[in-house]
Amino acid sequence: MGRATDGTLVPRTLAGEEVEVLEDGSARVLTPSTDRVKPPCRHFKTCGGCAMQHASDDLVARWKMGIVETALAGQGLPTQIAGITTSPANSRRRARLSGKRTKKGAMIGFHARASDTLIDVPDCQLLSPALMAGFPAVEALTRAICSRTGEAQLTLTESLGGLDVHVDYDRDLTAELRVELAALAQSNGLARLTFRDEVIVEITAPTQAFGAAKIAPPPGTFLQATLHGEAALVAAVTQMTMGAGRVIDLFSGSGTLSLPLAAQSEVHAVEGDAAMLAAMDKGWRVARGLKRVTTEKRDLFRRPILPDELCKFDAAVIDPPRAGAEAQVAELATARLPVIAMVSCNPVTFARDARRLVDAGYVIEPPLVVDQFRWSPHVEMVVRFSLT
Repeated sequence: MGRATDGTLVPRTLAGEEVEVLEDGSARVLTPSTDRVKPPCRHFKTCGGCAMQHASDDLVARWKMGIVETALAGQGLPTQIAGITTSPANSRRRARLSGKRTKKGAMIGFHARASDTLIDVPDCQLLSPALMAGFPAVEALTRAICSRTGEAQLTLTESLGGLDVHVDYDRDLTAELRVELAALAQSNGLARLTFRDEVIVEITAPTQAFGAAKIAPPPGTFLQATLHGEAALVAAVTQMTMGAGRVIDLFSGSGTLSLPLAAQSEVHAVEGDAAMLAAMDKGWRVARGLKRVTTEKRDLFRRPILPDELCKFDAAVIDPPRAGAEAQVAELATARLPVIAMVSCNPVTFARDARRLVDAGYVIEPPLVVDQFRWSPHVEMVVRFSLT
């Protein structure tokens, strides 16, 4: 994104371009950058789902690595990057869209940038073919649920059993509506349909493969955005903890990392959501060839795992939410486990927490940047810390 002479960011432009800023805030490019490309999606000009389709892949990769380098430099940490891996187009297996009724039926899509206007995206270049194939089903659900003035939030997740749909809309769930929604799910081949906190119907288990195990995560819970990105994170963490007999996985979710790691190590998974842990435990018990996996429900923000508990393990894996894990990292710094593998979706909080570990004597290795959110400002990374 380029800047005007007064420092204002100008959307859909690139650094160094000469542009004319129009009265509506848009820009007409007079002298394009050599990194400018034709956006691959015909919806790019109106849809707010993507920010950087007008930039070359090489520029976007450099930009995202630069985001990480800037965060590390801000904490006085080494800025070397191991590299970047970017998920391909049409690979998003999970997405949150909006739906509303129209005169002719229903519309499913993303909002325009900084707007409440909903944009129809029948040729979206982000979503996987399975999610795109589910649009007729969620359009039918939207027609059944929404008024002409309301807008539903629709979370679509690709699973081995079919499409897993979670609907959030402010309407009473009557007996008649339950029956109608269940029939729509059945006729459209959905694996599971959830309305707010209630599972309307589960026709086929909406399973995900985490290593050798298959689990059915609770409705609406966290899942890595792409299979490509998940595989990159799993491979990196597996390599970083190679040789560890016992591993503790902090903020484990439903087992994205715990279950693949169980192929080589005993794993203790800690998470604040009991339903996610139950799904993991069920999957582990029926999988073959895995070492022992134990689970613990615990709020790691209020009750972090303490050093006398951490000392039982040979390595720690930590994948906190965007806020980071300041309290838990402080305990890890004191416990001084030989190896810590950290996954982060926020370079700023990552750098803050990394600084704490480095101050405690850990050596930070160059991070691998993982870009699951193609053409967006979001960036993830995975990093190994070890004691000298």
